[in-house]
Amino acid sequence: MERKAKYRLMVTRREMLYVHDEFDHTLMLVEMEGEPIEYQPGVAGKFVSRRSVTFHDRIRGNGPMQGYAVTTFEYGTLYSKFEGHRDVESKLTKGTWTIYKGLGKLAGITGSGSFTVTPGERDREYILEIEGEYELPEAQ
Repeated sequence: MERKAKYRLMVTRREMLYVHDEFDHTLMLVEMEGEPIEYQPGVAGKFVSRRSVTFHDRIRGNGPMQGYAVTTFEYGTLYSKFEGHRDVESKLTKGTWTIYKGLGKLAGITGSGSFTVTPGERDREYILEIEGEYELPEAQ
């Protein structure tokens, strides 16, 4: 089944360390919480919360990132991992995501897709757009 969604993400915590091997090389650990902007409830019901933790390795604002997200719905929870790359010129982060675990009505779910993150209108705000496909096992 194909799905698309759009979330507003807010940074709730950010830790940054400079590597000091070249100018502006940083490692960051970022925690974000999100809420849907565009979202259609599925089998797991209404959206409850979304939290992600991401590791960034950037040189002058460019670089890879990877992390994990936990999205909780009324009747289930979805666990996904993602990886991507941020381009400082376009200010876009693009990548892929994969579901690795589901609970409740989402038990046994599989799926993957792509995402794009753009800066929001406020400080520490980002807009996440995801698309992809998932499959749920037949009801028992």
